[in-house]
Amino acid sequence: MNKSAQIWMNGRLIPWDEAKVHVLAHAIHYGSSMFEGIRCYETENGSAVLFLKEHMRRLFDSAKIYRINIPYTIDELCQATIGVIVANKQRSCYIRPIVFRGAGALGVNPKSAAIDLAIATWEWGSYLGEAVLETGVDVRIATWNRPAPNTTPAGAKAGGNYLNSQLIKMEALMDGYAEGIALDAFGYVSEGSGENIFVVRDGVIHTPFAAQSILPGITRNAVMQLAKSLGFEVKEAFISRESLYIADEIFMTGTAAEITPVRSVDKYQIGTGKPGEMTKALQSAYFDVIHKGIDNRGWLTFLDNESDEAEKAAAVSENNTGKA
Repeated sequence: MNKSAQIWMNGRLIPWDEAKVHVLAHAIHYGSSMFEGIRCYETENGSAVLFLKEHMRRLFDSAKIYRINIPYTIDELCQATIGVIVANKQRSCYIRPIVFRGAGALGVNPKSAAIDLAIATWEWGSYLGEAVLETGVDVRIATWNRPAPNTTPAGAKAGGNYLNSQLIKMEALMDGYAEGIALDAFGYVSEGSGENIFVVRDGVIHTPFAAQSILPGITRNAVMQLAKSLGFEVKEAFISRESLYIADEIFMTGTAAEITPVRSVDKYQIGTGKPGEMTKALQSAYFDVIHKGIDNRGWLTFLDNESDEAEKAAAVSENNTGKA
């Protein structure tokens, strides 16, 4: 990991190495953390954060599901995020806001635990590698399924949920694949360890239902909007395992993965073994936003008023010191 100079933690900017957590923090023992992954891109129109408010809203949603009260507003955390990027003098970066239950309770009941919140930024390239955006990746069906509905809420981006993802990812890498695809509790396609999945067959794009133990991705939603604007038909559907093997195109989406084509599943070649036309069209539309800064949907928050935003973030830090 590439260290940055500072991290925003509990209302103030502190040096990277001073952002520490007590060993008896509840989140370490019970996985009671909620987080987001956000990207800042250096576009042709200037540096901009992608889906900043959307991610912060989902952070609040995840916290609410787990009965965590965040002692800031969405706008305050957005301003703090801009402040961290400016303080670290970054033009592009990965952003990790995280809220977690800290020290004060060591049992299943977390009520007396402190609520801590941090925002870190660092340089991080393509999640699955730059080349795979053009060549595609080889994936396998995981032996690990996603949890059944009404076990743990998949709609919350909670740290504990990613224990399942770790098993899926490590299994795939050990067997020579870039990623694993999990099935849901009923045997239908769910998602990757950290990505949503789309399957193209006969000119129609299919993706699993939001209720199929997936994280309803922000990039997933954006891609569905882009697909419709390009005239493509998009359907949420139950997708069988074997449907992957005979798909014309498959791609995965996520903040880190962006839009990554899949060239094989369980060693079955997908289509021609190269990114398909619909995948490439969606990549092009998405890259126009994140690389060229062409945004007519309000997806980007540009850092063109850096000094003003930094001052706002500093004010948030000063006013809220000790608040969390």
